[in-house]
Amino acid sequence: QVQLVESGGGSVQPGGSLRLSCGASGSIVSILDMGWYRQAPGKQREWVAVATTGGKTIYAESVTGRFTLSRDNAKNTVFLQMTRLRPEDTAVYYCNANVRSLRYGSTWENDYWGQGTQVNVSF
Repeated sequence: QVQLVESGGGSVQPGGSLRLSCGASGSIVSILDMGWYRQAPGKQREWVAVATTGGKTIYAESVTGRFTLSRDNAKNTVFLQMTRLRPEDTAVYYCNANVRSLRYGSTWENDYWGQGTQVNVSF
């Protein structure tokens, strides 16, 4: 099995910054795409940013220029540096990874999610 563990959420005033981390562990053969989604109260989960297996980093328009995603492949970890935060960034942030893992002697490819970390942006 594969586990994703997030950290770094919290409360901050508008204009502030936070850094989220997500580490993957388990019977990992390789991690393909890895990134972040978020879900605000009463809204559907939405994609925020992804670091692709091809080395590209892609952002949702709403966070472009404010959020920076970085990936440490050696540690199976991804970071989301969030700056100039706005109240509308308030949400539970979920790490997501497309992982090839080893189970029962074979390689499997599955999507995995972290448990979520809360980010609150308010005065």
